[in-house]
Amino acid sequence: MSRRAFLQSLTALLGGFALPALTQAKPAARQWRTLQISPVAGFQYHQGETLWPQLAAGQSVTLIREPGNRFDQRAVRIDWQGEKLGYIPAIDNAAISQLLDRGEKLSALIVGLKKSHNPWERIEVEVRWKV
Repeated sequence: MSRRAFLQSLTALLGGFALPALTQAKPAARQWRTLQISPVAGFQYHQGETLWPQLAAGQSVTLIREPGNRFDQRAVRIDWQGEKLGYIPAIDNAAISQLLDRGEKLSALIVGLKKSHNPWERIEVEVRWKV
């Protein structure tokens, strides 16, 4: 029995799980995966209140790395159409800041809006990573 025939038989026996490199499958396309969902910190100190009537779930926001931020060296700002809404909370920004620093492709969008007196409950953003 040839090596190729043996490996094909083994692959068939194991249900196609062994040795995927031998199949002629196309490489998997990169897909967006949810990295995390976070509230927007500092909403009340920036343009959030002014922009509130224009915001809607599903809208894209921009993540901007601020390594020189005097309050947090891992700061990641959240902008909507060029206006600052706030930041990814410091407790949640370690992975995002590292990925941005490495040049990884991230995207974010508004996934939740809630009228609340607590500014931490007003906006939630979903951060996605292209893997």
